[in-house]
Amino acid sequence: MKGTRLGYACINSILGSRSKKDGGRVTTGRTARKSSWFPDKNYSMLGEKALANAQDLLTILKWNKDNGVHLFRIGGEMIPWHDHFVPSEVLPQYNEIKAALFECGEYARANDMRITTHPGPFHVLGSPTPAVVTKSILGLERHSEVFDMMGFEPSFDNKINIHIGGAYGDHVGTAVRWIQGWERLSDSCKKRLVIENDDKASMWSVQMLYDYIHSQIDIPITFDYFHHKFHPDGLSEEQALKLAATTWPEGVRQCTHYSESRREEKQRDLDRIMKTSNIKNLDDWPTLLKEQKEINKIKEQAHSDVVTGSIDTYGLEIDIVLEVKAKEQGLFECRNNNKELIN
Repeated sequence: MKGTRLGYACINSILGSRSKKDGGRVTTGRTARKSSWFPDKNYSMLGEKALANAQDLLTILKWNKDNGVHLFRIGGEMIPWHDHFVPSEVLPQYNEIKAALFECGEYARANDMRITTHPGPFHVLGSPTPAVVTKSILGLERHSEVFDMMGFEPSFDNKINIHIGGAYGDHVGTAVRWIQGWERLSDSCKKRLVIENDDKASMWSVQMLYDYIHSQIDIPITFDYFHHKFHPDGLSEEQALKLAATTWPEGVRQCTHYSESRREEKQRDLDRIMKTSNIKNLDDWPTLLKEQKEINKIKEQAHSDVVTGSIDTYGLEIDIVLEVKAKEQGLFECRNNNKELIN
């Protein structure tokens, strides 16, 4: 498919849920507190959640097809706590889960859909603590196995997206450790793993990822538009996007992430109310003053509910996962705001 494609992550709030416990959503991210299953080794409960995640994934993919969405990020908890056990050995529902995931993969392949994942921040291959690295490797292998269960050949098309993690005051040394950890991964996991730029100046910019990691092992870089605003490292948005584009192999579409500032979004909403109501002084409006104070507390890096602006791909045809709170509804609004971009 030509043209830029938009996708969203983990949850579909429009579809509704088969269970009130899930908050009226269809989701690929059901999980459980460790205290609820670990003491008694309640693998059956985890298996039920994993099966429900896989079944909901198929429901979401069918909805996506009907609505022209060809990109979706699954939750990092498709099989909850899977780095604590071997799923095929302990989950009573394993064969059902595997069959359900394979059906998802078949449906995605038949309908030109890309499925990706973004494991949590605890996968730190560059940690100075050996036990953390070993645990990270196991977790990443489990994520790769989920794609194996879907029947996907190892490829960056079904990317496993992670951050490098902390630099520990030494980017060069951390990069060396990270590459050493990467070398311990299976070939199938290596062929799926990609890295993403950070939103803090002490961590990893696109340029750093390129110089310290990609140049050594040829790993793709996921460009995050929003993160780049906080850590440009001398590159314009266009320069960073296009530098990241050079790291993706031929035949695999560059995948990016996009969001906007939640603080700015909420400030615009409040400013609009003040302008419409001709309010000059918030001190006379306690409710609005309280709202302003709450807005001031929002972290700069917090993601917005929707995308209200235009996305510039600088002439590239790419995939964009929207990291917005409104999920698929946010995708619709972004699509309306970027009609010239989306084919």
